[in-house]
Amino acid sequence: MIKSMTGFGRGEGSSSEYHISCEIRGVNHRYLDFNLRIPKRYNNLEERIREKVKQYVTRGRVELYLNVEKAEGVGRGIRVDKELAMIYHDSLIDLAETLKIPPAYTVMDIFRLPEVYTLDEKEEDLELLWTVAEEALESALNSLLDMRIREGQALADNIREKNRFIQDTVEAIAERGPAVVQEHAVRMTRRLQELSLDGVVDENRLLNEIAIFADRASIDEELVRLRSHCGQMEEMLASEEPVGRKCDFLVQEMFREVNTIASKANDLIISKTAVNLKAELEKIREQIQNVE
Repeated sequence: MIKSMTGFGRGEGSSSEYHISCEIRGVNHRYLDFNLRIPKRYNNLEERIREKVKQYVTRGRVELYLNVEKAEGVGRGIRVDKELAMIYHDSLIDLAETLKIPPAYTVMDIFRLPEVYTLDEKEEDLELLWTVAEEALESALNSLLDMRIREGQALADNIREKNRFIQDTVEAIAERGPAVVQEHAVRMTRRLQELSLDGVVDENRLLNEIAIFADRASIDEELVRLRSHCGQMEEMLASEEPVGRKCDFLVQEMFREVNTIASKANDLIISKTAVNLKAELEKIREQIQNVE
């Protein structure tokens, strides 16, 4: 079962203290390229997140967004320096008496003075945070995987159809091969007769020329390898392992065999057929760029 490298997934996780949402987007890439966006204070979770993603994805560019929301009031408090506040209070009264003006200030005025209060944030329980984050992450990754499998199945069906066309075309070329030699023998006989003064053809010379041509134009080995490559393509499409890079290499080998057939066959029909083969192979190569 092949998988596409493109897809999207979203998941959420919650506890009494946190609500975490996760979004994952996957696109084509030659290797695994992971990009994580997460609040800086939670950067120590990056390695765990990366390892979790690797369990689901082996190839492609993956962009992951993790948003962490705390429950209202959780982990936060206010620390008031009452001693400092009294010092501010006494100083303001003393200043007002010195200036002979009534002291006009409120508790909030003193509260806003420097260092009267500080935010007191409790140290977070990273294991609890990871439990919630993992829930959101796995939900998003499963959603991403489902989409990649569905798209991968569509890709596999399309590639199989083109692979069958290549198999059928290979057999058509194989059937054409003997006729190429026969047609060359007829042309060679006519040519030798035209060159002969008495119209008599040297049979030994003719057979030798035909044998040389047949050996030079033989494409049996290339056809055997193409059949093998088509069979390997079917096996890879049915594999449970990631096969994108292997398929890409296999298509390159198939291109090489088709080019060799076109150059060796010395036949217009086979050359035109080879062009059609290369057109289908190019379509397969484009599709394989999307395969994990």
